[in-house]
Amino acid sequence: MAKTTLTISSKNYSSWSLRGWLLAKFAGLDFEEIVVAPDDPSARAEILLLSSSILVPCLRHEGATVWDTLAIAEYLNEIRPDAGLLPADRVQRAHCRSICGEIHSGFATLRASLPVNLKGHFPGFKIWTRAQADIDRICTIWRECLGKSGGPFLFGAGRTMADAMYAPVVTRFATYDVKLEPKLAAYAKTIMTMPEMVEWIDAARAEPADIEELEVEY
Repeated sequence: MAKTTLTISSKNYSSWSLRGWLLAKFAGLDFEEIVVAPDDPSARAEILLLSSSILVPCLRHEGATVWDTLAIAEYLNEIRPDAGLLPADRVQRAHCRSICGEIHSGFATLRASLPVNLKGHFPGFKIWTRAQADIDRICTIWRECLGKSGGPFLFGAGRTMADAMYAPVVTRFATYDVKLEPKLAAYAKTIMTMPEMVEWIDAARAEPADIEELEVEY
């Protein structure tokens, strides 16, 4: 049987790679990483938001090739239903899918204005009005989820696909010094201190390559 692989790009810059990797980890899937260098044209286009389609991460498992992050999440939920990537309750599953879809397709200004950069830290970073609107909406999503579930994760005690989908946002808030109310700050800390996130961040900081366009403090 062919080995299971997950193709990813830069751990420092790629939000989509982080999502796919966390989803596979949450599902308990044993996989081998295939890393595409940040200077690869397709990887660079994805990271710089210049690509019309995102082909990384890409999961290959038992004959299936899955490359969209939401598709990966749903596929993993099919093959590992006991992992809890979706809540058990029907209404909560619908809510989880909805907020995952929202982060998957929305918040374009936040993506462009506050790109993922795990090695960077910009205290006092100027956040423009449209990006602030995205931040406010994300905070509302988190506040509503945590208020209903009681935390520590968005849908309660267990990690779901929503936590993987919003994890890059947590790193953005840390990188650009976005201030959060205590309950949301506690959630962000929970995500940042997960063993999987610690492993990913350590690897990101060890990456030798920098993408100059994402190192400008603007």
